[in-house]
Amino acid sequence: MSAGAPQTRHLRCDALLQRSGWMSPAYVVLDGQGLIIDVSAAAAPAASSWEDVPGYVIPGFQNAHSHAFQYLMAGLAEHRPNNASGDDFWAWRDAMYRCALQLRPEQMQAVATMAYAEMVRHGYTAVAEFHYLHHDEHGVPYSDPAEMSRRLMAAAEAAGIHLTLLPVLYQKGGFTTAPSPKQRRFIHGSVDDYLDLLVLAERAAGHAQDVQVGRGIHSLRAVAAAEILQVLGQPFNGPAHIHVAEQIGEVEQCLKATGMRPVDWLLTHLPLDQRFSLIHATHMDQLEIKNLAASNATVVVAPSTEANLGDGLFSLREYWQLGGRFAIGSDSQVTLSPIEELRWLDYGQRLRSKKRQILTAQPGDEYGTEVFTSAWTRGRLAMGQSADDFFSIGTAFDAVVLDPEHPAIYGKSANSRLSALIYAGSSDCLLGTIRRGHWLAKHGRHLGQAAIRREYQQAIDTIRSQAQS
Repeated sequence: MSAGAPQTRHLRCDALLQRSGWMSPAYVVLDGQGLIIDVSAAAAPAASSWEDVPGYVIPGFQNAHSHAFQYLMAGLAEHRPNNASGDDFWAWRDAMYRCALQLRPEQMQAVATMAYAEMVRHGYTAVAEFHYLHHDEHGVPYSDPAEMSRRLMAAAEAAGIHLTLLPVLYQKGGFTTAPSPKQRRFIHGSVDDYLDLLVLAERAAGHAQDVQVGRGIHSLRAVAAAEILQVLGQPFNGPAHIHVAEQIGEVEQCLKATGMRPVDWLLTHLPLDQRFSLIHATHMDQLEIKNLAASNATVVVAPSTEANLGDGLFSLREYWQLGGRFAIGSDSQVTLSPIEELRWLDYGQRLRSKKRQILTAQPGDEYGTEVFTSAWTRGRLAMGQSADDFFSIGTAFDAVVLDPEHPAIYGKSANSRLSALIYAGSSDCLLGTIRRGHWLAKHGRHLGQAAIRREYQQAIDTIRSQAQS
């Protein structure tokens, strides 16, 4: 090894989760970038010392759908609006627009850093950011059209989370309506402008260690069919995400405008495969469920947001039985706990079907293991990452460490640990979060929490002052 080269590190874990089960103890060798060189049940004799990682080590959770700026409004849309139709998704959307119009670039960065740090604290090690807050408060592109994209990259670096940035094409207010003034920060006048932004974002990501760029289409209602095909119907690299069928009204509008249901339209017009993530897909008919499951695309569900907005329940049982798989996302940031998302996901299905553990295949299977494995595997694909074994050779050592002495975990069998975490546990069960072999959060605190909170609070105070002036 040449002078000054990064040193190899050797970690000893009390127990490490693999797809085949728990390895206990486990010895992990990392290179200087935190990538895994070796995983073994026996210590390498050449290692002079081992760093202990106490507790039960599982792969870090994958957050496959986030709007970081909406962290600013979490908890502030829980009042009945002054309109005759009452409170629903469309009323919430007006509150979201008001939030989006307030953020300047430095405030966007502070809010996103806080949101990402909280994700890390709760066990997420990667996030897919569905990013459409592109322009200034007047809807004018910044002198650097990728200004807001760069701010999100800086936020992810400060928090320590892997970022898959998905710049989003957004052009219309609805299938047959022009964008409203409230949407002015989201809108690209042409596909060429959007593709130029992708180039700038990819160039910026090339200078970052843990950022990659994919493609995003806001929804069928917000982008014309020809433009969707121009962006996603041609060969491209990386992941692609799109909102679809979140609301019954959206399905009805799509039928009226195109003669097809939205998921059916995507299946008919795009080469859906494992590169594609369909966000929500809440309202599908049986043929859509069958064909989407066969496509190998991923459905990203955001149970806490979908419940908060009154969207409805995704048909997970039918989709799963046909071979479909899913990932999870924090979406509007009403909660940043992957444990809570997975619990909401299952309990919603139990209430819907009036049965328990509907996703296990064989007697004795642990539902906690099944739901965690799908969410991790498909979350990795939604990030544009490989999804082979947990802790594969050549991948970053990104992990969450469970506290074996926490009452929810203590005394449970090895096979029951994930179920205990998801159904009886909380973020209090975590000793901490590790990225590339280094601790980012310990004992419920992000290691950069003091500075990150201070900048966030300053941003909030400034926004309040702006609103009052």
